[in-house]
Amino acid sequence: MKVLSVEQIRALDAFTIANEPIPSLELMERASRVFTHWFINIFPDEDVPVTIFCGPGNNGGDGLAVARLLHDKFYTVKVVFCAIGNSTSEDFKANLDRLPAKIKTDLVKLKKGDKLPVIAKESIIIDAIFGSGLSRPVEGFWGEVINYLNSQTNPLVSIDVPSGLFADRHSNGSIIKADHTLSFELPKFGFFFAENHEFTGEWDFQSIGLSYEFIDSASTSNYYLTKKDIQLLLNPLKKFDHKGTFGHALLVMGSYGKIGAATLAAKACLRTGCGLVTVHLPKCGYEILQTAAPEIMVSIDEGENYIENPPNPENYASIGAGCGIGTTPETAKALQKLISENDHPVLLDADALNILAANKQWLRELPQGSILTPHPGEFRRLFDGYANNFEQNEIQRQMAQELNVFIVLKGAHTCIADPEGNCYFNSTGNPGMATAGSGDVLSGMITSFLAQGYPPKSAAILGVYLHGLAGDIAADQQDPKSLIASDIINAIGPAFKTIKN
Repeated sequence: MKVLSVEQIRALDAFTIANEPIPSLELMERASRVFTHWFINIFPDEDVPVTIFCGPGNNGGDGLAVARLLHDKFYTVKVVFCAIGNSTSEDFKANLDRLPAKIKTDLVKLKKGDKLPVIAKESIIIDAIFGSGLSRPVEGFWGEVINYLNSQTNPLVSIDVPSGLFADRHSNGSIIKADHTLSFELPKFGFFFAENHEFTGEWDFQSIGLSYEFIDSASTSNYYLTKKDIQLLLNPLKKFDHKGTFGHALLVMGSYGKIGAATLAAKACLRTGCGLVTVHLPKCGYEILQTAAPEIMVSIDEGENYIENPPNPENYASIGAGCGIGTTPETAKALQKLISENDHPVLLDADALNILAANKQWLRELPQGSILTPHPGEFRRLFDGYANNFEQNEIQRQMAQELNVFIVLKGAHTCIADPEGNCYFNSTGNPGMATAGSGDVLSGMITSFLAQGYPPKSAAILGVYLHGLAGDIAADQQDPKSLIASDIINAIGPAFKTIKN
């Protein structure tokens, strides 16, 4: 699914109005009906009053239309009109005229310098003050209004985007801290970043029937992964396939006290469909891995407690390295050898990334198409020099292009940056997956797809999405708080089933 910029969304609205064709007022009505239906599903009790703060533009026009529609559903609605500037949009005026007499009579006009209105403690607040077209930070009196709303204990819901939040760049100034946000047609780019979560709350997006023709032709470098995307990528099994068809993966992982990382990655690799999995690990891990995972083959390093000399990579379809290997000088040399002697893409995670962070010149030696899977701390050690998530994302794109690799930055919306400068944000996963070994499972899954012959981009996308989906299934089976990495592995099979269905 494409994620468009604010300017493109504005053009999408205009294209839809001109080519459907549909009057802008009727498109606003369509959007307001979608929001109202979504709102009622979250807050079904019509006995709870609703207070809507409306600005003078089209976001405020949405708010007025929602006020009328909720009134028609027997909600008690109060409107506070924030008189920002000296004019209102034409569609705002039209929806003001459409307001039921009761709402219009009780409407409060809030002007700069006025005393802020008292809001009933039981009321739900809907924010429709500023839309996505905001061009500068909100400060002064209207910033005070936003801060006042944030100080209330009432549930806060934003239409399209929280007021004060820039949809596709770093924000400052006063910003609504919504509990829920509904974006129209497509998710906003800024919703994917941790720095904005306190403002968007739980966000969703729903179609309001904007032009698919425009969306299909629009150029973008940002995408949101959906089930349909994965269904198109995943190859079906064929009757005469055999274990050789599905590749042989090599995992260079583990050290004394961290053989569990190798075990988790290996089990995930096999469970994701790889035909054969060999783990190269120090001598101390041999009995542990053979006992824990009898389906896995073991290659024993000459080192007793850590890896000193990796095997020849020529015999394997894919290589994943780093989970639990430690950062001893001997292991660092072994990793450099693995990188320099291999012409095919490798997956590097965990301690492999920490070794690279200490030897950044080695980044230029990575085989083209390799996959790096850092968490935020590892990413900062590799590529420092950013002050916020948007700058971080720019560096992620830049380094993926410069190094000709794929960088998988793990998080709530894990982001995959490719060598063309595109970013793919994940839609699956939950906070319960922030547990020891979860990243090892992801490494095993992506390495498995590489071994099966998927290109690195497809392997990264499939691994990330299915990893999150398996985590969601595991969380549904018990509770996110109790989730451990093995639960994710056990849910990989059900995740495949979900995709096929």
